[in-house]
Amino acid sequence: MKISTRISIITALTLALVAGSAAPVLAQKNEFNPVETGVTSLSIAPDARGASMGDLGAATDPDANSQFWNPSKYAFAWSQAAVSLSYTPWLRKLVNDIFLANLAGYWKFGGGDNQAISASLRYFSLGEVTTSDAANTSTMSINPYEMSFDVGYSRKLSEKFSMGVVFRYIYSDLGFSDSYAGDQTTGASAFSADIAGYYTTYPVIGRNECQWSWGWNISNIGTKVAYNNGENPAFLPTNLRLGTTFMFPLADYHTLALSLDLNKLLVPTKPRESDFDMNSVDGQREYIDALEDWKNMSPFTGIFKSFSDAPGGFKEELREIYMSLGAEYAYNNQFFLRAGYYYENANKGNRQYFGIGAGFSLNVVRLDASYMLATAQTSPLDQTLRFTLTFDMDGLRDLMGRRR
Repeated sequence: MKISTRISIITALTLALVAGSAAPVLAQKNEFNPVETGVTSLSIAPDARGASMGDLGAATDPDANSQFWNPSKYAFAWSQAAVSLSYTPWLRKLVNDIFLANLAGYWKFGGGDNQAISASLRYFSLGEVTTSDAANTSTMSINPYEMSFDVGYSRKLSEKFSMGVVFRYIYSDLGFSDSYAGDQTTGASAFSADIAGYYTTYPVIGRNECQWSWGWNISNIGTKVAYNNGENPAFLPTNLRLGTTFMFPLADYHTLALSLDLNKLLVPTKPRESDFDMNSVDGQREYIDALEDWKNMSPFTGIFKSFSDAPGGFKEELREIYMSLGAEYAYNNQFFLRAGYYYENANKGNRQYFGIGAGFSLNVVRLDASYMLATAQTSPLDQTLRFTLTFDMDGLRDLMGRRR
């Protein structure tokens, strides 16, 4: 295939990250209008725990993977340090060589047990793609990928509230540069930042002490990612996440936590031809002008524009809010069962699926696994598996001390 065709196929695969079952909706009516972004892999939940509860984690108890969900939670972590490694085979119903690998961790330091530094490294492989020339002869194989590296800092501002910030470098390489190719492509870089907050309190209901937490995270606030030497700029998936978790004891050593997350992409909606009168010269000109304004819009302007630019007005703006509802049962903080549901409007991507999972924790290591069950029969996200292995540094230190 030609290089331009190959790039189109890669782009289609990345769009599958955010479109669970678009074709049936698009065939029925022309209302399918998801928010388009670049580096869509940044929106994939990296860890099995959050994924098994329907992709949520804004206000759940902190763990090693809080960098993705809400980095301000690290300040309330019980352990002094932890590191986790997660692996997700992606779109496994379509291909067998696309995957997401994620390494994350944190370390609490200073007096007062009130601050932490954290970091994560994500690598998303789009598998192997074979290029072809005009005569449809295979020429070479390439491995497009996307990656990001970030560092964060979180601190308690009171006994119940903390805030955190993250700074991130992003690189997306969906093609390659070849001096003999007439259609050259290069990788694209971007920088972004997150800002987050976390509030937790312990109300007493009846005779039981419960935990009620709230959290928010505005992630990927930053530059555009500019493909093809800046000719095709794309917005980063800037996202607003709001969440709450209520945890209560069922009996001795048994607890149940119920969580809810709401998300909205803070990215302006791309104009469509169907929203204009393309049979008239004025309508065509309005569409071209609107598309040009969208391409040239700054990311910060786009954040505010994203609340009022949907063609369908306020009703369509509400459709851009997607929801996660989940529960986590824990026995003695050693055995965990989890379940959740993720909902996105059919016209905005149609990702609708159940998540289930389990975890087992020892003093040093915890293993979590999750499984996705899509409610849409044609969803490429169905049967997605995730695995996370977490090492607790406090437990490791205690183990080494006992051996001495």
